[in-house]
Amino acid sequence: MMRRWLPAFLLSLALAGLWLALARSASLGHVLLAALAGLLLPVVFASLRPESPRMRRPWVLIALVAVVCRDSLLSNIHVFATLLRGERRPPQRRFVRVPLELRDPTALAWLCAITTFIPGSLWCEMAPDRSVVLIHVWDAPDEARFIADYKRRYEKRLMEIFE
Repeated sequence: MMRRWLPAFLLSLALAGLWLALARSASLGHVLLAALAGLLLPVVFASLRPESPRMRRPWVLIALVAVVCRDSLLSNIHVFATLLRGERRPPQRRFVRVPLELRDPTALAWLCAITTFIPGSLWCEMAPDRSVVLIHVWDAPDEARFIADYKRRYEKRLMEIFE
């Protein structure tokens, strides 16, 4: 019963807090409106919220975060060095189509965020059936190697975590 009227306690709390912060007032009227918004909005829009993700192996997340941090640092250095070199060896920019085995919507969202977070790569589009993603890569001399590394470093770990 409580879950039906308060389906997302933290979301309700955040909405009420956001209301009060935006109103810049803690008057009784604003507190009541904030409570009303915090209680009603999650109930009204519950059907739009995705299901809560289920993490099968959360400890793999630690390894994934370490890999992403390392890759981000190395990619920053690589992009910077490429810019400093100028035209001596221009980067081999390209669009790469990466076939996906990953199907979980939460894991796909994480994969998109990771791809875009790494300097020099950008998630451009995904096939409607979620089988392929198009990524723009700053410098990928060997497309097959990029695909293999991408799948091994990110997709495989996300599959371990979410599927």
